[in-house]
Amino acid sequence: MHTQAKASLGLNWINRFAQLGENFFTRLRPTPLPDVRWVSCNHGLALEMGLPPDWINRPGVLEGLSGCAQIAGSDTLASVYSGHQFGHWAGQLGDGRAIYLGEAQTDLGNLEIQLKGAGLTPYSRSGDGRAVLRSSIREYLCSEAMHALGIPTTRALCLTGSRGIVYREEVERAAVVTRVSPSFIRFGHFEHFAAKGDTASLRTLADFVITHYTHLLEESEELEAFENEALRTQITQNPYALMLYRVTRKTAKLMALWQCVGFCHGVMNTDNMSILGLTLDYGPFQFMDAFVPDHICNHTDQGGRYAYDQQPNVAYWNLYCLGQALLPLIGDKDLSVECLDIYKVLYPSFKQEIVLRKLGLSKLHSIPTDVAQELIGKLEKVMSLQEVDFTIFWRTLSTALSHFSEKNPGTNTLTTHSAEFKEINALFSNTRAQSAWHEWFAEYLKLISSGSEDLAEISGMMLDANPKFVLRNHLGEAAIKSAQRGDFSEVQILLKILSTPFDEHPEFQSYADTPPDWASSITISCSS
Repeated sequence: MHTQAKASLGLNWINRFAQLGENFFTRLRPTPLPDVRWVSCNHGLALEMGLPPDWINRPGVLEGLSGCAQIAGSDTLASVYSGHQFGHWAGQLGDGRAIYLGEAQTDLGNLEIQLKGAGLTPYSRSGDGRAVLRSSIREYLCSEAMHALGIPTTRALCLTGSRGIVYREEVERAAVVTRVSPSFIRFGHFEHFAAKGDTASLRTLADFVITHYTHLLEESEELEAFENEALRTQITQNPYALMLYRVTRKTAKLMALWQCVGFCHGVMNTDNMSILGLTLDYGPFQFMDAFVPDHICNHTDQGGRYAYDQQPNVAYWNLYCLGQALLPLIGDKDLSVECLDIYKVLYPSFKQEIVLRKLGLSKLHSIPTDVAQELIGKLEKVMSLQEVDFTIFWRTLSTALSHFSEKNPGTNTLTTHSAEFKEINALFSNTRAQSAWHEWFAEYLKLISSGSEDLAEISGMMLDANPKFVLRNHLGEAAIKSAQRGDFSEVQILLKILSTPFDEHPEFQSYADTPPDWASSITISCSS
């Protein structure tokens, strides 16, 4: 049973989504779990949100954020949506194991707060509405890791565990993640009402997004990608077309950021795509170890639909599903297509900008686009020939240039055989890759040398763009195994490291080392 006393987080709740009308959601209460306890609290996020310092010690908060007590001011519900899963229309879906507490005013702006794993909802289908400790640790850590990497994402405030039993491939313990986001509205919310032919509700939802989230979607000079001034005006004058374009732009930028850190989402269904361009729903995700462009992280994805190199195309396909859903509001098919097809310009442009920053070349405006594209394409080919570790490669390249600048201050004359480049050269051991690497590296160093920027400034930029730490599968697995034994210290260590992934953390060097051989045998699937 829910306790009678209401726990307080010290927040002012406004719950705007709950005012839309009950065809958008079902009101319900979470299902209590037995014997709940804290697994981890994200005190950094709590501080950013402006929560009171004693928030975790307040009576009933642990129970409230585990679904066992009511949070004062909350309005608990589960939203309905539909979507395409693995390329096929799945029909009605909805929050099957996420329960919305409400929307609160915080120092970070208005944030919706959800409990993931808090019990059955009308949309649980054949599921139990629960989340297991294993997958909850992964989501809790990765959402904060992505935020620290500068990648738009939902975030997690805390993680609680229980002695409650959950049945998956094996018997596991239940857990609840408290996650926050400006909004959890997905492409699938729009698809749901479009599929039902409910244009009134579709319009209500679109107007809600335009009214409350335009400030999160708009960007300065955002229409510059369109060369046709008349087309710009046409889009600006159609609020639903403008919304579609803005979502397209946000999604293109998100995909570029994913690709540039080697992040594989694993299950990019339309119901897992955020209308705000956030990384949403961490299931069978993975940060790539070896750079294998067609890597499939989700063992459920036997056809490779969501392989790493397919993610940008899948996002484009998903945007078309959103565009189709919004067509009754936009009223102009050609205009919709224009708003969607600009993705093919935006994505490569965003990716090139990010990679040039990772290479320390972003300030060299004289590099023509075709030269930059060729340089990046050749590098990816070299990396794939060796299947070099993605994160280690980028960080080692950055530190190599940093060490060179420290030992040779004021010098920009670089050669591939400089002693400081021994470690980066050693990453390429097979003959074919080694030859291709030295050719590419010489071309790259020539570009670096041609600039007027100080090498220390360049390498500093690179160290700020290329993380030393990411949430590798084996690190997460080690934290999970310890937590399943009741030891949550590894979760705390990872949260600390992943919250500052560009710092050196010399005491945690092993967390940045090459993964052990057993890491490749870790299986993750949609149940993860």
